[in-house]
Amino acid sequence: MNSNKKLLYGLIFLTVNLCASEDKSKIGPVKVILNDWTSQLVQSYITGKLLSQFGYTVKYIKLPTAAQWYKISRGLVHVQMEVWQGTMEKQYLHLLQHNKIIDAGNHEASTREDWWYPDYVEKLCPGLPDWKALKKCSHIFAKSADSLRGIYLGGPWEKPDAARIRALGLNFDIIRAKHGDELGDKLKQAYEERRPILLFNWTPNWVEIKYKGKFIEFPEHHPECESDPLWGVNMYFTYDCGNPKNGWLKKIAWKGLKAYPCALNMIKNISFNNTEIATFSYWVDIDGMRYEAAADKWLTENKQIWKTWIDRSCFDE
Repeated sequence: MNSNKKLLYGLIFLTVNLCASEDKSKIGPVKVILNDWTSQLVQSYITGKLLSQFGYTVKYIKLPTAAQWYKISRGLVHVQMEVWQGTMEKQYLHLLQHNKIIDAGNHEASTREDWWYPDYVEKLCPGLPDWKALKKCSHIFAKSADSLRGIYLGGPWEKPDAARIRALGLNFDIIRAKHGDELGDKLKQAYEERRPILLFNWTPNWVEIKYKGKFIEFPEHHPECESDPLWGVNMYFTYDCGNPKNGWLKKIAWKGLKAYPCALNMIKNISFNNTEIATFSYWVDIDGMRYEAAADKWLTENKQIWKTWIDRSCFDE
């Protein structure tokens, strides 16, 4: 047996024995973060229910994204199932570089987060989805007929929308939704009335199942857009670009979870694609299902998928 195979078998033997030796009764609750948008909530409940099924005590902790970074770095919470590149890359990289978290791997899904409009808006604003068209038709998104300043409905999460409006010279004000569900409610109302709306959207999301529309095509994202004013179309300001396209969707864990390899390995194995995430989001936001009920439905209908995430040396059904 060559040295590489010996090393591989040694790692497998070590992992199996670590998992087998776990006394879950002595492990405190695995604290799973609950944020404020549907796909993250359903994923978190799926993860928590699987951990519970295989012997762990689980505690769900509701947190806004801004508060989660400190808490997961200190072990006050343990698992975050949806880290979006477009929204959270900077905080994620900071904690990873300082050895505060574990990168628990990517989901199969690719992401995009940006300004979005329903397809019927194009008749009222020729040139869309090119961002420059917004300079000529901001008034159609205004609060009142006598205003020229458009309204952009942003999400409740940290995004550089104000910096982008300034850098690109857009005649828009921002209204922030208080919760992710509010975005869907406002979109539904506008769609039924065929009223122009410009709002924060993302993929994967239930919206792509129910409505037709497009993202605004801002200048292509580049890391220097966020740090160097000389980069891009405006030499005086940063953020003269859009958000990343085809971004990653990650899971992260508190570094102390290494002590519980069975739980950590399962979290690393969990992976959802765009269609799966959009579908269980649709169950909640359109069909009116509760978050936990959607998690139960997915687990019941997809046993052949989640069983591949389980290391049998760790868990006995």
